[in-house]
Amino acid sequence: MAIVKPVRKAVLPAAGFGTRFLPVTKAIPKELLPIVDVPVIQINVEECVASGIRDLILITSRGKDALIDYFDRGAELEELLERKGKRADLEMIRRLTDLAHISAIRQAEARGLGHAVLCARGLVVDEPFAVLLGDDLVEADPPAIRQLLDVYAKYGKGVVALWEVPSGQEHLYGIVDGESVGGGVFRLHNLVEKPEPGKAPSRLSIVGRYVLPPEIFPILANTKPGQGGEIQLTDALATLCASDGLYGVRLRGERFDAGDRTGYVLAVLRYALRRSDIGAAVRAGAEKLLRKT
Repeated sequence: MAIVKPVRKAVLPAAGFGTRFLPVTKAIPKELLPIVDVPVIQINVEECVASGIRDLILITSRGKDALIDYFDRGAELEELLERKGKRADLEMIRRLTDLAHISAIRQAEARGLGHAVLCARGLVVDEPFAVLLGDDLVEADPPAIRQLLDVYAKYGKGVVALWEVPSGQEHLYGIVDGESVGGGVFRLHNLVEKPEPGKAPSRLSIVGRYVLPPEIFPILANTKPGQGGEIQLTDALATLCASDGLYGVRLRGERFDAGDRTGYVLAVLRYALRRSDIGAAVRAGAEKLLRKT
């Protein structure tokens, strides 16, 4: 049996414009929008670290240097906090720098998610790697990407995260066709992007967590632009599925689509309610507001 290489690196695509959150994303990267007071990108980084991955590659674009600055040292701010004796705040911001080793690559032009992943080829080289999309926040134990890593370690094949979508909405998503091998894991036969109503092979949609072998890179390099003139990761995954095999795992936990306004607000509310410092006050305030509507 072939030895399965450990997954040591993760790619975090963050080059998009975030147009669904205009006008704020005209000046602020959507990945820095806060879930209470912790930005989406930090939650994704912490998920990687909690799953044993500390070598992270950010795929950014022009105007998104704030993402890199966020995880860099801020000498002036640290000196100010030290002078004022704010040790807790000082330790909190220093922790950001020490969370992980973070590299950044610019995606020179918007050519789709598949192209964004391909941009990381030079740093990933010939290793398996994880991909996390910031729009998907998953509150889970074990963390979402850890669930995929466990399946990859068992089968040695690429793994995608799956989420069950409401009946009748399958045509809005990329849906998988596969067979269960137990424990919420599926051996995939095919991926269908937005199937016609009533013709979906399942209700399981691919969501923003992946563990991929390095063989995905030459596939991406040879994938022709699809919808919108972009290189679609889904198209490359379909090729990988046919040539090398692909697995899916139904995520355990609660997922929020933070790339959607409603999903984002619900994520903020959920994370706020779980906070020991503000949870009780937020709950009381929310209940008061609901009584008035």
